Amino acid sequence: MADNHTRSVAYHTTRTDHGTTVVTLHGELDLLAIPVLSTVLDSLTAGAEPDLVLDLGPVSFIDCSGLSLLCRVRSRVRSRIGRLRLVAPDGSFLRLLRCTGLVGAFELYPGLPEALAGKDLAGPASAAVA
Repeated sequence: MADNHTRSVAYHTTRTDHGTTVVTLHGELDLLAIPVLSTVLDSLTAGAEPDLVLDLGPVSFIDCSGLSLLCRVRSRVRSRIGRLRLVAPDGSFLRLLRCTGLVGAFELYPGLPEALAGKDLAGPASAAVA
């Protein structure tokens, strides 16, 4: 039997904007992508008071392992008295958070400029999704 497994394509870009580390995640956040992304995010959250923005806009799919990674990053950032912001421009990620009971667990923004400005829009964004 031929082994026709396709490998998910996930990659990231990292930059710093006025002391905030911005990581743009691309592709699928699934079981195959998590080991590499976990190493990167562990490194970025290893120091004291990490200030991290994860842009999920280019992410096409998130499974339970991807959601688990985001929760792990959140815990690491909080334990180091830091800040984690997620950019989720469409409602699909918010629906995922609602289904899993995590809707209030993350600081959510509709775009990168809002996340970098620090305007917390999680309340209105949460209310807008039915």
